[in-house]
Amino acid sequence: MFAVVACLAAFASACGGDEEPNASAESTPAATQTAEAAANLDAIKTYLLEHTERLVTDTTQLQTDAQAYYDLAKAQDFDYAKLLEGDRESVQAAVTKIQEDHVKANPAYEEMEGVVAGVPELADYDVIIDAGSDGSDPESAVPFSFKTQDGREFKQPGNFFALVETSAFGTEPKFVAKDVEPDLDGDGKVAFPEALPDADFLLAATTEFVKYAKELDEAAKAWAPKPEDAFTAVVVMTPTMSEYFDAWKNSRFIAGEKADEKGFVATSRLSDIRDILGGIVLIYENLRPSIEAVDPEGAGQTAQQLTELHQFAERLLTEEQGGKKFTAEEADTLGSEAQRKAEAIAGQVSQQAGKLNLQLEN
Repeated sequence: MFAVVACLAAFASACGGDEEPNASAESTPAATQTAEAAANLDAIKTYLLEHTERLVTDTTQLQTDAQAYYDLAKAQDFDYAKLLEGDRESVQAAVTKIQEDHVKANPAYEEMEGVVAGVPELADYDVIIDAGSDGSDPESAVPFSFKTQDGREFKQPGNFFALVETSAFGTEPKFVAKDVEPDLDGDGKVAFPEALPDADFLLAATTEFVKYAKELDEAAKAWAPKPEDAFTAVVVMTPTMSEYFDAWKNSRFIAGEKADEKGFVATSRLSDIRDILGGIVLIYENLRPSIEAVDPEGAGQTAQQLTELHQFAERLLTEEQGGKKFTAEEADTLGSEAQRKAEAIAGQVSQQAGKLNLQLEN
């Protein structure tokens, strides 16, 4: 996401290669005013608000269930071995519920990420919620820190989806209970996704997550969408395919137990790609009437290519869910193909914005 914004200016003059739509139509001030009025920006904002509301609901449930798990641990003075020995079934149910909450919340955000991350005045929330790193990478680090109830401070720990996932699924040792094997089903073995989150950490993280989800909801309500915002979202977010496919390649879904990636263990990155592209398709469909006023042929071609890219991601996800195991080499090839198509689309949309005399933010 961070590298893409820097490339935005390049798309303003990009031709999109052989896939560029017909650019013969010329814009005039009158045509531009008519075209801008034709864009259905209200539909884009409605879509965003539906998802910010969902995210608040889902993160609130996540925090509620983290509190229930915390209460179980607190009753045993956070002696997790004693907790497991005394009520293994309740612990297993509590952890499983938190994991399910995380999986449910994920699409609530990913489906709107194209808007949040692509609109400059909302983009900071993408860093906080889903894209930011920890403090080891200052350029992409999240801007927040928080303390647990037992007084530990976590400075710039990473984005909230990563924090919750790696704690709830046990892939980040810093965020799980120490000196105890998370054998939740009592079979004498520990197998993914068995985990014993650090209850104090998880409660603090989910509480902060709710706070920022509510802030995003308020910011979305205050957002007055402009055509430039919607065009920028498509141009910025569409050509992010390579980074998502790289994350997929390095995740458990391809690398298995050898995966270096601690995140993306609950939901395949292909699902995120599908959801993000679905949001971008919706944005473009609501921009399309304005584009048709200055470039009807190009509008149809770009819409078709975006739909095909979305269907491409949907097909791969369906194959994976059906049991197909992709290799790292296949992930690289598929990612390169998706990125090539995405860059061509972004170039086309940038040119279409130019025909409407719109200046996109770099």
